[in-house]
Amino acid sequence: MPAERLLTAAELAVELRVNVKTVRAWARSGRITPTAVTPGGQYRFRLDDVLEQLKQPRPRRDP
Repeated sequence: MPAERLLTAAELAVELRVNVKTVRAWARSGRITPTAVTPGGQYRFRLDDVLEQLKQPRPRRDP
């Protein structure tokens, strides 16, 4: 069985229909976790993992 292809932040943004800046912000904030980070600091994601992470409730921030 071939390994699932890892997506760049831009490719993931297209799949999720959000801006690439949103994907990067989510990764920096911990809302989603990249599957890998390249030596140059670029994120790589597995779509199924991200979709599962986005289903999880996020803790509320009180003002």
